[in-house]
Amino acid sequence: MITIKENTTLVGVSELRYGIEKILEKAQEGVVIIEKRHKPAAVLMSNEEYELIQNLLEVAEDIALGFIAEQRFKNSKEDDYINIEELLK
Repeated sequence: MITIKENTTLVGVSELRYGIEKILEKAQEGVVIIEKRHKPAAVLMSNEEYELIQNLLEVAEDIALGFIAEQRFKNSKEDDYINIEELLK
């Protein structure tokens, strides 16, 4: 196990077999990068950090979709819309 930054630790796959408790503790403190044959294979992080990242991604997606919707609305014409009465026929 090697700490490369204050909150990032590198761990070899073989270390998982005998040091999982210590590795899970490190994951609560920051990010643990699991390497297989000296190449990153996976990342461990606390559930709180994972949920934060998921929430940030959802907000970013909402902003992007809102921007797309706004552009489509600005570039649309009256003929692009279907009257609700016609839709229900």
